[in-house]
Amino acid sequence: MADNPFQTYSQSVTAPAVDAFPITPNDTTDLTQAVRAIYVGNGGDVNLITASGSTVTFPAVGGSMVLPVATTRVRATGTTASGIVGLV
Repeated sequence: MADNPFQTYSQSVTAPAVDAFPITPNDTTDLTQAVRAIYVGNGGDVNLITASGSTVTFPAVGGSMVLPVATTRVRATGTTASGIVGLV
């Protein structure tokens, strides 16, 4: 593993993600951890639950786009985008 000179720094809201994992949209199961943003590889609609519990649909999200919204679940119903990655 590469040396990380930033590991002792506090991570601010505007700092880059330190980890990532693929997200499979699911209507009933929360993510293993809340994410600070999601990357959308292939465009479409994204229906998600925010970290504060609101359900919202982002229509027509472009491919290769990052949505800077803290999220606890990406719902299958209403999500047509794919290649979704959670950024922590």
